[in-house]
Amino acid sequence: MAAWRLTVHEELASTQDVVLAAAAAGEPEGLAVLARRQTAGRGTQGRPWHSTAGNLHLSFLWRPAGPARELPQWGLLVAVALAETVAELLPPDAELALKWPNDLLLGGAKCAGILTEAAPDGQGGIGWIIPGIGVNLREAPPLPDRPTASLAGAGIAPPEPAAFAERFLAALGRWRQQQQAAGFAPMREAWMRFGPALGTPLWVRQRHKMLSGRFAGLAEDGRLMLEVEGVRIPVAAGELASMPPLATRAGNNAPAAETPRRGRAEGPASGA
Repeated sequence: MAAWRLTVHEELASTQDVVLAAAAAGEPEGLAVLARRQTAGRGTQGRPWHSTAGNLHLSFLWRPAGPARELPQWGLLVAVALAETVAELLPPDAELALKWPNDLLLGGAKCAGILTEAAPDGQGGIGWIIPGIGVNLREAPPLPDRPTASLAGAGIAPPEPAAFAERFLAALGRWRQQQQAAGFAPMREAWMRFGPALGTPLWVRQRHKMLSGRFAGLAEDGRLMLEVEGVRIPVAAGELASMPPLATRAGNNAPAAETPRRGRAEGPASGA
């Protein structure tokens, strides 16, 4: 891939919108945009993302070769690179976990989120991918529906956002090289080290329904595998609920909620 072209701005409405506009104008891959503050940051499903100074607000542009069906793999690559970058800064006993498909948890609380937007090329391939990354480096802005955490709250001196971005972009480059050399398998193995244990009860909230089952790994294309009544079902989209629906929780046989595990990804040693 092309070398990263990182630009740092004191304030933007949204790093994601800047990179989206650049992609539409034909910008080649490798553009990365960081804002020290955002006035209109957003997360998944249009949720506002509180953009506090001292935290990371970063979006970047990829134009990878490959079929559009492999898009879920790219989101997982970003998640593994982010988890690896954060893990290198934390003490060994820190509880760090990936929550499919787009959250990084620290001590069971959200410390980072990934918003991935993509477009096909019209011929069955990928036109572009734009991941937007928010990481609570210094502060943990509250959310109405889940606890939050920050790296500073874990007892470390928070890294400067641009310095963190450089480390993260380097990790992305290493994992992309690994993917090109060995395919999805090493990335899936790394994600599983940060993800829930096999057999963990999960609840996946989709637009019009709630799926419940047990975690059965990741499919070859990166989709979540959910075992429901002995049948493995691939799930391409949705949001993991931290607890089962109220009706299920009221029953006597409600399974326990997901428990994060500590993990550390082992990426290739070569530079980006």
